[in-house]
Amino acid sequence: MQPDAPLHRDIRILGDLLGEVIVEQCGQSVFDHVENIRQAAKAFRGHPCAETRSALQQAVENVPGALRSDTIHAFSVYFQLVNLAEQNHRLRRRRAYEKSDQPQRWTFQETVAALSAQEVSSSQVENLLHEVGIELILTAHPTEALRRTVLDKHTKISAALEEMDDPRKTPRELGRLREQIRTQIIALWQTRSVRKQRISVIDEVRNGLYFLDQILFDVLPEVHEKLERAVEENYRLERVHLPALIRFGSWMGGDRDGNPNVTHDVTEETLKLHFDLALSKYHEKLHELAHDLSSSVERVGADAALLESLDEPCDEPYRAKITQMQRRLANTKRYVHGEVTKHDRYHDVSEFLRDIELMDKSLRAHRGERLADTFLRPLQLQVNLFGFHMVTLDIRQHSGVHEHAVGELLEVAGLSDYASLSEGDRVKVLTDCLGSPRPIRNPYHGYTPQTEETLAVFDCIRKGHIQFGRACVQDYLISMTQGASDLLEVLLLAKECGLFGWPEGPLQAPTSHLNVVPLFETIEDLQAAPSIMQSLFENPVYRRHLEAHQNGQEIMLGYSDSNKDGGYLTANWSLYRGQQALLDVAEAHGIRLKFFHGRGGALGRGGGPVEQSILAQPARALYGHVKITEQGEVISQRYSHKGIAERSLESAAAAVLRGAAHARYDLHEQEPQAWVALLDKASQKSFEAYRAFVFGDDEFLTYFHTATPVDEIGKLNIGSRPAKRSQSARIEDLRAIPWVFSWTQSRHLLPAWYGFGTSMEELLQSEENLQHLREMYRGWPFFRTLIDNLQMALAKADMLVAREYAHLAGDLGERLFCDIEQEYERSRRAVLKITGYDELLDNKSVIQSSIQLRNPYVDPLSFFQVRLLRQLRETSDEAERSALLADVLLTINGIAAGLRNTG
Repeated sequence: MQPDAPLHRDIRILGDLLGEVIVEQCGQSVFDHVENIRQAAKAFRGHPCAETRSALQQAVENVPGALRSDTIHAFSVYFQLVNLAEQNHRLRRRRAYEKSDQPQRWTFQETVAALSAQEVSSSQVENLLHEVGIELILTAHPTEALRRTVLDKHTKISAALEEMDDPRKTPRELGRLREQIRTQIIALWQTRSVRKQRISVIDEVRNGLYFLDQILFDVLPEVHEKLERAVEENYRLERVHLPALIRFGSWMGGDRDGNPNVTHDVTEETLKLHFDLALSKYHEKLHELAHDLSSSVERVGADAALLESLDEPCDEPYRAKITQMQRRLANTKRYVHGEVTKHDRYHDVSEFLRDIELMDKSLRAHRGERLADTFLRPLQLQVNLFGFHMVTLDIRQHSGVHEHAVGELLEVAGLSDYASLSEGDRVKVLTDCLGSPRPIRNPYHGYTPQTEETLAVFDCIRKGHIQFGRACVQDYLISMTQGASDLLEVLLLAKECGLFGWPEGPLQAPTSHLNVVPLFETIEDLQAAPSIMQSLFENPVYRRHLEAHQNGQEIMLGYSDSNKDGGYLTANWSLYRGQQALLDVAEAHGIRLKFFHGRGGALGRGGGPVEQSILAQPARALYGHVKITEQGEVISQRYSHKGIAERSLESAAAAVLRGAAHARYDLHEQEPQAWVALLDKASQKSFEAYRAFVFGDDEFLTYFHTATPVDEIGKLNIGSRPAKRSQSARIEDLRAIPWVFSWTQSRHLLPAWYGFGTSMEELLQSEENLQHLREMYRGWPFFRTLIDNLQMALAKADMLVAREYAHLAGDLGERLFCDIEQEYERSRRAVLKITGYDELLDNKSVIQSSIQLRNPYVDPLSFFQVRLLRQLRETSDEAERSALLADVLLTINGIAAGLRNTG
């Protein structure tokens, strides 16, 4: 049997069932239109010419208005089902690997075996695991085009598909599973795929918590134990207990940059929702534990400390202890929610953990080692990972907001006209204020609403630390950091709200309860970052702040805005070079850096296989903790199924472990200077070409708004935040997500490749340069990842279909699309020359085949979208506009599902 035969079987079953559902729900006419369009699209793909293009257009135009939505919906649902089939095939392949003797790539087994072969000792691995880790941050960036209720139905279809692989199933049982899938497809068909109302921030928070509740709470300990087993087996150890390698955080309810809906009240409610989920999960686990730990004192005994902690003598002390713990958890929850209670409660998570450890120690002392490992160890891991806060919430705000608040505080205090000061004078004023125990916040003065809200956020953080522990909020991120004053302003606001201070005056060590994290986003900001951080590392007050955090500094790098600002090649190279320069500055000042990579799911926003992206960083940047955003549709793709979640987490963590080991034990090779010089030159050429086209042509913005559905995407209710930071008509003010989303929908994918072809054109004329570039592709993870993601983008981009969108812009479209098409061809030729492949993605045949198979089904949605956009923009009838817009939004969902990328 061919390896992909089961996948094709699943797709055939799902496709047949969808066809039956279409006929049943809508009638034969809709099914016939779908089939006619599908056949025309296949002909167009097989032999693209004026005749086949016209036939596809005609097939789309032949669909009556009354049947249009159902016809579009059919293609959209088909892609949802194909995606589920491919997900199931990934699980199938994973099981096949686990049955074989050959470990799958990017697993702990493969990684630890490789380290052992490279003579990295078990003690070195254990030491390394105490120093490194990966933090994955769930964000509500609006790129998930599917509703939660739709994803729930996907979960049920996936479960049935997985069951069908069981060889023990009888024909009758398989038939029953087929009917279950058919029922869910009907439910999927009848469910609105586009939200009628914009999602709220708290809805986003609950959506994020769904994955923690249903998947990650149980999967994370399992992944951790898998790492421990890999170390035990490869180093022939009895039993090892390792620190947590993976942790989760969240921006949902804390990311207020440009989102006026995220207020301090929302953040406070978010922290309570996190707390409530953590306690409910522990209550649930204790309930299960009570069934398992039935050990009797009469039969095996128990520790005196455990027995003394009980309310009264008991023959089943573990069950009695669990009942006591459940009561204390319930009292803790009541207390946090404001109910007056004098009953016993947990003051912090360490007390809860001590009760678990009390049982663990007693079990191990009385022949219950296996019971402790099987039942208590997972709970201990969960408590260590999730605490009472469930997930750490990051706070993010734009630097301008802090500048305004600090300016008002200083003005009211009569200390400074802050707005008029130079950067150097601002730093001096802020340093003086931070170095003094004197507060500048006047509790009797009413500040402007904006400043009051800014201060309320810091007050909320302080309150959260008291109620839920300091782990509930640790990092405060500053968007658009452009100077040292941006970080000192946040530190001053923290001081005024009790999060930073000098308990016994400035000669004593300060208390500092918040990490201040700069976000460098544009190319210019990335280049300025090393000098900004150097000035902070040399600032006496900021240095004392860092000492309170064990001389650790987190820095966030913006992939989205840097790409929008400078293009794909320049953004990626600037991020790489920026990390190197920042590491040099930090090492010179004895500071440990943690890089936070603000990656999106799309290739134009730092997307691509996560393990390759991790190893593409400078080796030194991986030694320590690495932090990465998980955005939008990526969350549901990676964490909606336990098996996929486990595989995703293991591959990411294995990559971090491998990269950190190579950096720590000098197992990596430094890239030659000739390679660096080549990329410096190419980056400059790419930057000039990208900036000249995107920012240098006065009509480019008009083309963007006309030849893509960017304005319509703004009406798709997939997130709580506005599509723009302001109402000005500038590319700089457009959020990177709709920017990339729109180019993906129109099949240009321009941000993920434009400028590369021009950058390579002159270089590739030299045989010596070509040899260098080929060596770079073979031997440098950064460059290989850069090229592989680039060829993925070029393969998903489609100039054949993009031209249809260009026609929407008339003569302007003809002019600009000519440049786009030529640059695309230059980029494609350059990639093939560097890789030596005949076709794009020859090294990734599965993805190559998937794109080729999907195109005939995505094309009809693109042709529908172009036609609908033209009609929408030409009509002034409000009823007709409403109907047309609804169908445009359906095509957006369908194309997103078909390409597996949004923003």
